[in-house]
Amino acid sequence: MEGLRTSSALSSTHIPTSISKTQFTKHKFLNFQFNPLPNSTFSRKTQSKSKLFTAMPSSPSFVSKPEPELEADSQADKFDWYAHWYPVMPVCDLDKRAPHAKKVMGLDIVVWWDKNESSWRVFKDACPHRLAPLSEGRIDQWGRLQCVYHGWCFNGSGNCNFIPQAPPDGPPVCTSKRACAAVYPSTVHHDIVWFWPDTDPQYKDIILKKQPPFIPELDDPSYIKITGSRDLPYGYEVMIENLMDPAHVPYAHYGIIRTREPKVKGDREGGSPVELSIKKLDRDGFVGDQGQFGINKFIAPFSIYAHSSPVVDPGDSAVADAEKERKIKENESSNWQKACFVPTKSDAFVVGFRKWLHKYAGGQVDWRGNHSGALPPTPPREQLLDRYWSHVVNCSSCNSAYKGLSALEVILQFASLAFIGIAGATKHKANTMVAMAVVCFACSKWLNQFIYKNFHYHDYDHAFR
Repeated sequence: MEGLRTSSALSSTHIPTSISKTQFTKHKFLNFQFNPLPNSTFSRKTQSKSKLFTAMPSSPSFVSKPEPELEADSQADKFDWYAHWYPVMPVCDLDKRAPHAKKVMGLDIVVWWDKNESSWRVFKDACPHRLAPLSEGRIDQWGRLQCVYHGWCFNGSGNCNFIPQAPPDGPPVCTSKRACAAVYPSTVHHDIVWFWPDTDPQYKDIILKKQPPFIPELDDPSYIKITGSRDLPYGYEVMIENLMDPAHVPYAHYGIIRTREPKVKGDREGGSPVELSIKKLDRDGFVGDQGQFGINKFIAPFSIYAHSSPVVDPGDSAVADAEKERKIKENESSNWQKACFVPTKSDAFVVGFRKWLHKYAGGQVDWRGNHSGALPPTPPREQLLDRYWSHVVNCSSCNSAYKGLSALEVILQFASLAFIGIAGATKHKANTMVAMAVVCFACSKWLNQFIYKNFHYHDYDHAFR
């Protein structure tokens, strides 16, 4: 089971509150990329009063029973994992001055800005010469992508424009098809760079036939949009299930995300029955009913579009989700319904997703040999809940805040030393100078802890929340 990429989106992680410009309930759009380290990318609509953002099948008594393996009715009904657009990264977090290495669906890609055509390009992250990663190169003064190994240069169409080692009066080796970089179709949609995971020339103009999922609210100026990404160390199935599961929010995110107070609380967290049902399920995903909270759409394979509720930051429950993922893997995903007991309607969307996965999508992500399916060792807790490498380093706003606060910490430390020096040298108002030095030093220590907890690592222990 390969990790899912969270920029963004989810990844990205730290969810601020947005204010709507209207009084209507707003929708939210989440999209996910698949990478060895999950990086979820999401675009979020304005926050609404509800905490739910998913839905599923309605019956007087909902109990999921093991059923025979479901299969698509025909080959045409089977879901093709490589016939869809995949989100790569929000545009706001991409630096036009440098190429960016990403991994989506197990594919190593490089994203770079083609200033000559004013567009983002997505190439296979391998130079055709000696397979060096193009993401380690640079954008030269002519706007070409230059390989760091031997200086080969490529334009936005993948054509090789310059081979330094080729004699100018020799054979035109640059014009050989073998000298071209492999190009993936790409587009910018909803302020996110997307790519089509097939370099076959027949898909060059695929955007004219099929577009990425369109969410009208994301282009509606009456909505406020927040976009981000985060790498999360768990797989596709667990990530999608997590975002379809409103019942876990009062428990896994207790003290972090506010939930509606039920009329009668059965425990401290206030969990209560959640009426979810599935209205339509086919190869392209499903439509779910959230009762009073509206509808939920799973747009296969990675988009969740729902009414209400704030986006959940999966990072704070990453430990529990990573452990759960390993248990599911040990039982094999095909035995999911036998291994898990899901007797209530609150699990309806998760059951619907599993039915879609097994009936239409082959039971698991089709990695096409780009991933073995084996889980890596569970990382230390500090790495599992890391914020810096999973989000901050790739987020332009968080990275700027991190650098600014770190600089302020250093300034406070120097100020503390300066006040001590002044007190010792002049003896004038020495007590005041020493007091100022102590204040600056204390502020720098407090700021150091603030930076660490918000930008590096903040533990979360459910037993003591």
